[in-house]
Amino acid sequence: MKHFKRTTVTAALPYANGGVHIGHLAGVYVPADIYVRYLRLKKEDVIFIGGSDEHGVPITIRAKKEGCTPQDICDRYHKIIKDSFKEFGISFDIYSRTTSPTHNKLASDFFRKLYDDGKLIEKETEQYYDPEAHQFLADRYIMGTCPHCGNERAYGDQCEKCGSDLSPMELINPHSTISGAKPEIRKTKNWYLPLNEYQDWLKQWILEGHKEWRPNVYGQCKSWLDMDLQPRAMTRDLDWGIPVPVKGAEGKVLYVWFDAPIGYISNTKELCDKEPEKWGSWEKWWKDEDTRLIHFIGKDNIVFHCLIFPVMLKAHGGYILPDNVPANEFLNLENDKISTSRNWAVWLDEYLRDFPGKQDVLRYVLTANAPETKDNNFTWKDFQERNNSELVGIYGNFVNRALQLTKKYWNGVVPAAGELLDVDKQAIAEFKDVKDKMEALLDVFKFRDAQKEAMNLARIGNKYITECEPWKVWKTDKKRCETILNISLQLVANLSIAFEPFLPFSSKDLREMIGLEKFEWSQLGSTDLLAPGHQLGEPHLLFEKIEDDVIQKQLDKLAATKVANEKAEELKDYKAEPVKENIPFDEWEKLDIRVGHIKDCQKVKKSNKLLQFTLDDGSGKDRTILSGIAKFYKPEDLVGKDVLFIANLAPRKMMGIESQGMILSALNADGSLALTTTFSKVLPGSQIG
Repeated sequence: MKHFKRTTVTAALPYANGGVHIGHLAGVYVPADIYVRYLRLKKEDVIFIGGSDEHGVPITIRAKKEGCTPQDICDRYHKIIKDSFKEFGISFDIYSRTTSPTHNKLASDFFRKLYDDGKLIEKETEQYYDPEAHQFLADRYIMGTCPHCGNERAYGDQCEKCGSDLSPMELINPHSTISGAKPEIRKTKNWYLPLNEYQDWLKQWILEGHKEWRPNVYGQCKSWLDMDLQPRAMTRDLDWGIPVPVKGAEGKVLYVWFDAPIGYISNTKELCDKEPEKWGSWEKWWKDEDTRLIHFIGKDNIVFHCLIFPVMLKAHGGYILPDNVPANEFLNLENDKISTSRNWAVWLDEYLRDFPGKQDVLRYVLTANAPETKDNNFTWKDFQERNNSELVGIYGNFVNRALQLTKKYWNGVVPAAGELLDVDKQAIAEFKDVKDKMEALLDVFKFRDAQKEAMNLARIGNKYITECEPWKVWKTDKKRCETILNISLQLVANLSIAFEPFLPFSSKDLREMIGLEKFEWSQLGSTDLLAPGHQLGEPHLLFEKIEDDVIQKQLDKLAATKVANEKAEELKDYKAEPVKENIPFDEWEKLDIRVGHIKDCQKVKKSNKLLQFTLDDGSGKDRTILSGIAKFYKPEDLVGKDVLFIANLAPRKMMGIESQGMILSALNADGSLALTTTFSKVLPGSQIG
């Protein structure tokens, strides 16, 4: 196996149209961070590249829904994602974006070189066109019935119900998601990367040259290569993205999957241009044969990183190719597929708010459940169990026992070891080769098993202390007790190193607790990390139990999401009631609709439906109105709000109370009522007209 001087590590660029969830973390970012931290510990030359993917249809769809620009969406979510990664400890050397000037130029120049070198094919094809929106439709802007499962809301690229990959032309009864119009088939011109011309090279490079790749990655590549690869469009008819730098390509942008992986290169260039004295030229990280390139991705990106991007690099020339692509499978949530569109996810920014200071707990659980070769499942009960029984009950328990006993018997000073008995030698023998075991696993991206080896140190420690019973030995043989605690403390110090790639926050906390200021990865497994006479810090619990009520809140949140999804599914075909017959304008003019300010609101006794409102209607006198919305609002939540009401209805008595008008509310499809109000603040009594 070739020895490389340096390693370029990339993590898939998340779309800047939403936050990052636990599926992303388990599939890409936690394993990438573990690997980079491991290489840094070994003092290897490594660069860790990340960034937001800010082009493509998902961003334009979100912008249209929210009535803002795509750049507004990118700016909002880029900050959320970047801040969340930083707080979670994903230690990128740079986290940039594909809307940066550096990226725009590099991606444009990359495409232009392929074009100038004759590596692209110009083709005219038929695509769907929205005659009302006056634009060609990207796959995600087309919806229809899936030909495989009958789902009436399948997109033009994939059915989210059955998971089938689709093309827009396969959909039954397609319509535009922009206007709802039936799309027309029109001709358009785009530029294609002829993957078929590189098929033999890809077979040799992957199937013969990279048999060490994970079975799921190798198998998916083989499946694609066993078919005849076809040319793939590298441009799109869109108005959001990097303009195609070719005459006659007005109104076209670079395909997001051409644009995005170049972001790894442009982000590296951006970093190296800012800090050349530290990083040197960006080209050594992408063009030097002594550099190893590793892509961390999810399984849905395998074809792009293993086939399309390598062909792009090969066609361009001068670039190194990926040495490994350790893609993970998918992580499910509570036995259901994670779905951003259904909000069925645990979002990182929300987790960080709900579980402050518990970044390492999630890192630990996601690594323990890592979907390295097959889909896996995250449940909140398992999260709680692993925290309470493993982090608290095994790791934290051993550390606390060793430190508290040392504090009790030696005032927190590391005692010297004396003559070793068989039980001591056995414990030392069990952990002395931990470095070799962990390296053998980390080097081939088996992070789940490597973390188990780290946790095994704590199991060895607990077993050793329990067998030796230093609290009893202290009474009869203080020298012997010193030896037991010395070995226990050496194990504690080893734990702070072994867990560093996995649990960086608690590892730092532990090293500060024991005063281990300097350490080397090469010291892992040694018994002289803490010298006799060394003063330890004040011990405290490394982890804390997570109680049932905390977990129940998360389960309740998911249950509410499921109810909302079921309701949305029920209402997906909802159509408003037909408009009533027209009335003369003068009849409308008879209604006196005004703005009222709610001064007080109370439930009407003996009524499940009625609320009694006290309104400031601008007249100087309070107005009482009853409204049947008690099922949908809490009275205390309405005080201080403005509502619209009809002021000139004849008074009417209900439950013995005179109601002087009618508050206007909208009837939802599900039968719920929503009060009407104004967009901006107006004075009580203002007329609506």
